[in-house]
Amino acid sequence: MGRPRVIAPTRCRLGEGPLWHPERGELIWFDIPERAMFQCGAEGENLRRRALPEAFSAAAWIDRRRILAASQSGLWRLDLDGEACERLWPLEADDPVTRANDGRADPWGNFWIGTMGWKFERGAGAIWRVGAEGPRLWRKGVTVPNSICFSPDGRAAYWTDTVEQIIWRQPLDPADGAPRGESEVFVDLRGKAWPDGSVCDAEGHVWNAQWDAWRVVRYAPDGREERVVELPIQRPTCPAFGGADLRRLFVVSARAGLSEAQLAAQPDAGAVFAIDLEDVRGAPEARFLHAPRG
Repeated sequence: MGRPRVIAPTRCRLGEGPLWHPERGELIWFDIPERAMFQCGAEGENLRRRALPEAFSAAAWIDRRRILAASQSGLWRLDLDGEACERLWPLEADDPVTRANDGRADPWGNFWIGTMGWKFERGAGAIWRVGAEGPRLWRKGVTVPNSICFSPDGRAAYWTDTVEQIIWRQPLDPADGAPRGESEVFVDLRGKAWPDGSVCDAEGHVWNAQWDAWRVVRYAPDGREERVVELPIQRPTCPAFGGADLRRLFVVSARAGLSEAQLAAQPDAGAVFAIDLEDVRGAPEARFLHAPRG
């Protein structure tokens, strides 16, 4: 396994939502409070920043040119080669307390997205499942929804409410991906770490970024800690697999809330890191299949 290295020297206040676009060979991510989206190649080439009309946080790819992206007010279709930005559905648009946070597409082409309070208001957020009918509420009363990802066999979703320090496994109906039954404890991190964003690899292991812990951890399907990737930054927020063979792990990060002394000790906080893996391949990012025609 290679050492973590910076491929995009951004200084994101709160980097989130890394997405490897398989048809473009590009990594896409957001800086939520700065209302910005970034794109670059696997080595950080062609790095560019796009200003957005409001705070965006996560996305799924629709086709080569367009993505579905979640914001503080809705779900939008963004043109990656132009400036088009069309809101498809509102998402808690009448609630000024909340914004979108972590999200990912599932193997059936739906998009799962969590919302949370701007000021971490307890229980103000929710997790929504977005299909052809638009957003449908799955779970309410969540404070900081994160770790939304899916096992490659389609039998489980993973999620966390970061403040509870537990990653949950949610059984899914393999026929259509609908949640079935109650969530089960996958990894209990109480008193140990704050679980942030996650992604699954091709073997069904979960890679979890841990806020304030300087690391990403790989968990086996039975919840066992399989390996730890130490990072030179305190606040990794979310990983994503990419590169031509999906053997590169990207990790976005944050500078928010760090003191001047802390930032001086970790000058790459807010950057995007890459770790090359020889023995692990990522699962391809699912396409969002339910965007209206247009």
